[in-house]
Amino acid sequence: MTIRRLPEGVVNRIAAGEVIERPASAAKELVENAIDAGASRIDVVIRDGGRSLIAVTDDGRGMPADELALAVERHCTSKLAGDDDLTHIATLGFRGEALPSIAAVARLTLTSRPAGADTAWSLTVEAGQAGEPQPAQHPPGTRVEVRDLFFATPARLKFLKTPATETGRIIEAVQRLAMAHPEIAFSVTEGARTLLRLAATAEDSEAARLQRVGRIMGREFSDNAVAVAAERGGLRLTGYAGLPTLNRRQADLQFLIVNGRPVRDKVLYGAIKAAYSGVLAPDRQPLAAIFLEIPPEEVDVNVHPMKTEVRFRDAGQVRGLIVGALRGAIDRDGRRVATTAAERLLSAAGSEAIPVAPLERPVWGTTGGVRSTSARLPAQASLARAWAPGGMADNAVAYEASPALTAAAADSGGGSAAEAPGDDFPLGRACGQVHATYIVAETADGLVIVDQHAAHERILHTRMLNALTGGTVARQGLLIPEVVELSEAQVTALTARADALETLGVVLERFGAGAVLVREVPVALGRVDVRKLVADLAQDLAVQGDSLALDERLHAAAASLACHGSIRAGRRLTPAEMNALLREMEAEPHSGQCSHGRPTHITLSRADIERLFGRR
Repeated sequence: MTIRRLPEGVVNRIAAGEVIERPASAAKELVENAIDAGASRIDVVIRDGGRSLIAVTDDGRGMPADELALAVERHCTSKLAGDDDLTHIATLGFRGEALPSIAAVARLTLTSRPAGADTAWSLTVEAGQAGEPQPAQHPPGTRVEVRDLFFATPARLKFLKTPATETGRIIEAVQRLAMAHPEIAFSVTEGARTLLRLAATAEDSEAARLQRVGRIMGREFSDNAVAVAAERGGLRLTGYAGLPTLNRRQADLQFLIVNGRPVRDKVLYGAIKAAYSGVLAPDRQPLAAIFLEIPPEEVDVNVHPMKTEVRFRDAGQVRGLIVGALRGAIDRDGRRVATTAAERLLSAAGSEAIPVAPLERPVWGTTGGVRSTSARLPAQASLARAWAPGGMADNAVAYEASPALTAAAADSGGGSAAEAPGDDFPLGRACGQVHATYIVAETADGLVIVDQHAAHERILHTRMLNALTGGTVARQGLLIPEVVELSEAQVTALTARADALETLGVVLERFGAGAVLVREVPVALGRVDVRKLVADLAQDLAVQGDSLALDERLHAAAASLACHGSIRAGRRLTPAEMNALLREMEAEPHSGQCSHGRPTHITLSRADIERLFGRR
């Protein structure tokens, strides 16, 4: 078989496959052209998920008749400077491939009129074959109609999803571009339905950007987002990050904008995930809208024809800036809990009757002291004893409790436990415990419901991280080393990370086939079921695999230790113990969420309670 030159039409269709993967790709390229043309309004009309029709109309600069034929030729562009410098790209398009690629696989009609021109001109291209420009009627601006997409490459049609799915992809592509350009009005319609309508912001400000972000990501995000701002070495980062308690299973609501260009970059996604380490479960994704401004010569956007991938000259600097800025924003509002938790409670209460269980709460005794109506299991040591010096389990050594917690437990003991709430306690005073799992506390303006396990988990996790920062985690030696039987895979996962686990206070070693010997555990965990702790830790490490960096592994392991060593649901607490936990939460900078991003407490204002009972 001899080497031959492929026909130009075949070459164009092959090249088009890299640029136009699906209808959303075509819509994205056309909208980018409209943005580069200086449009203030862009309207997208689709039919049949973009297969039958994609029409993009803008009020930008437009093109004269003699440029229409050039516009549909490959590698013809007006967006590069005269020196064709690819290191200073200031536009979304620059390769000169979008229109030719679309025209190679569809029926394309290009109609345009520059501002001040007497008439518009139109050009039709079918499967790469262009006609002659013809006079047409059109206001200043450009309209591009793409009909019968992929009719020239029918094999590609087999790989498209349902019209509804393809429509969703088009909306997502337009939303990402709209996020980057709030000064432009956007609309997407299909038949008589308006699928997306975004008004242009009147001014270029942070408030205007947040308004556009909220329209795209939803009111839940704008109500539960924290502002992000940082500058370093010529890089400027702005945007908004969702509270850890506002999270999703997918990363579909993470918007990354680099120099006005929506991108999908592993470095940026990894940096966002790393910033939420310790406050979000590994299988959950945060919500964020991040805008990065970087000198053009420091980023390469000419990586792939679709222009959604970028490469940074100093990826470490970019990652460090994002992680530091996001973490700082999260830390500033670490005590906040997403309003969605309370809203779900109010919504559920409004939709159906909720059975009310008897509230187990402290009641006044005849002498003015407090006694609890809750039954106490003799074998259970109280939380106050577990936190106090010498209150460890029989198979552990004593340790010193945190001064703040010890003082809080002392202050809340005796008859003061059920006193009226004081304004100086943001989480109020404990009224009682529901189902031995949730603490109910009365505040000056409502009530707080606390998940005792999640709250204690957060406190323990912070203690362990602080100890790591200090260089050592206090360990307690077991009087009788514990032998824990596991699967061989779990034993391998644990022993492979023995050094990291020792840093966290867990000292173990292989003990024959399918078992480990545990000699020491962290002091901060107090009384703990060593076998369950190690088994759960092995399972978590097996799931994480080797995908995490060392510091992220330490944070993940610390989160697992804190989770499995904290107070369990079903544990009866005394009033003093409940109030001690509340006071410790108030001193904890990330008390709004546990290590997995779940809320530790829900706050209901007095107004919320009155709405529940129809008083408002």
